Amino acid sequence: MIPTHLFDVDLTSLPRAQCDVLIIGTGIAGLSCALAAAPTSHVVLITKDTLAENNTAYAQGGVAAALGPKDSPELHASDTVAAGAGLSDSLTVSRLVNDGPERIRELLSLGVRFDETNGSISLGREAAHSSRRIAHAGGDATGREIHRTLAQAAQIQVGIALRERTLLVDLLVAGGHAIGALLMHLDTEQFSVVLARQTVLASGGIGAVFGRTTNPLVATGDGVAAAYRAGALVADMEFVQFHPTALATADNPLFLISEAVRGEGAILRDDEGVAFMESYHPSAELAPRDVVARAIYDRCQRTPEGRVFLDCSPIEPETFARRFPTILRTCVSQGVDPRKEPIPVTPAAHYHMGGVRVDPDSATALPGLWAAGECSCTGVHGANRLASNSLLEGLVFGSQTGLSAAKRSRNEAREQLRAAHPPHAEPTGPDPSDEEIDQAIAELRQLMWDKVGIVRTRQGLEEALSKIEHRLTRYGKPVATRRAIELANMLALGWLVARGALRREESRGAHYRADHPERDDDRWQCHIASRLEPINGGEATRRIEEIQEVQA
Repeated sequence: MIPTHLFDVDLTSLPRAQCDVLIIGTGIAGLSCALAAAPTSHVVLITKDTLAENNTAYAQGGVAAALGPKDSPELHASDTVAAGAGLSDSLTVSRLVNDGPERIRELLSLGVRFDETNGSISLGREAAHSSRRIAHAGGDATGREIHRTLAQAAQIQVGIALRERTLLVDLLVAGGHAIGALLMHLDTEQFSVVLARQTVLASGGIGAVFGRTTNPLVATGDGVAAAYRAGALVADMEFVQFHPTALATADNPLFLISEAVRGEGAILRDDEGVAFMESYHPSAELAPRDVVARAIYDRCQRTPEGRVFLDCSPIEPETFARRFPTILRTCVSQGVDPRKEPIPVTPAAHYHMGGVRVDPDSATALPGLWAAGECSCTGVHGANRLASNSLLEGLVFGSQTGLSAAKRSRNEAREQLRAAHPPHAEPTGPDPSDEEIDQAIAELRQLMWDKVGIVRTRQGLEEALSKIEHRLTRYGKPVATRRAIELANMLALGWLVARGALRREESRGAHYRADHPERDDDRWQCHIASRLEPINGGEATRRIEEIQEVQA
């Protein structure tokens, strides 16, 4: 059903380059990885769009670290584990919270301009944090400021070769070892190959698979899909975090209204003006994101107009303008002034806790392949990410991965490029048109939002799987265009998310089953992992599913 590779081309005839470390993705994880690896390695860094277009640049709220005098890594770890609903990995959580403060200091040394109060970094508070530990920059432009700084450093760093508008098509595997990647140059739609002693996926999330998302539409999960086809292990695919408050407009992607707005006192109200969050959770607006998202979803079903608003009147207008300039500017451009009227909001797909399973050193189950950032499944986030831990994860594990991959590359011989993959059965029917592909993508995104979204049921998940499987027969082996390749990846990811959600017959963290509304630790305090295994070395595959214990 899901092929082991997308194209059968004669790899030996393609233009090729060689490097020590190939890094796919230029968000916070990819750039941190490149900067760590470059002093001792030749690095090729690729990005599907431009250097500036990635999830990091859209991140508003901030980066969490135990920087305050009354905070500690132990408290940060406790909050992270509590949010993870029993599935967080203790080793990776410990590394995250203990290395985090030093990574923040490194950002300061590179020139990141965090907001300050009396000469010290200003620290905000967000939902499910027991202390003020959120460092922010430009009020609500933290990701943009961090990415600006890292991108500038990478562009002047000797040893990093940047390739923009370059799409990962497939990972190359020889002798059970990842040896690089098949790429497509989007301006020409021509293939090329980069051979690498070590390959790092830092390709971001899967938000574009859903009809409503805060992610840029480049977030089609290409790295996770390619890793799965290559035989790497993926895990926790069912855990998708829906941010409670995106600006309810017809835009695509939706503009995120940072959780920090609620942290500063904003109140959620239904279309009758009722503040409803206390009836869902004792922490009200500061409840975990999954609770708030489901509460908004539920309230929309109960009220006549089906709308929810974020009332920002408890925040002084001058404070709002200073603390949230990007949010204010965007809302006003949409005809809403948060200083004078409530913001219409809706939940939207925001972050994927699952991805390519890695060990504590960020190595995958496929030798030569590493993963960092949102495309990886480190076990840090468990079933639900604690707010503002994502940028920190990219920093900590991106840097670690760069050092580890560079060290490993010095001890690895480069494999020779092999001949073409074996032949396969082509899909039946004529090649789909661009219009047909765009329509298929739109239908998949709506299907995922309706059936694999905030509230899930067996019936809905089975319906989604059936429709996705049918479309995989048509679009799983794509024509050689960007949108066709993205559709194939999105179908594979939709199938993996829906399959994991159907398998997990409980509700935990961001995964909610209306037909199994309770958490079930006896059966499901575990990770669901899976991989593809070729049969007799050919195109036919079988899916191997594993149940993995949580690292206590």
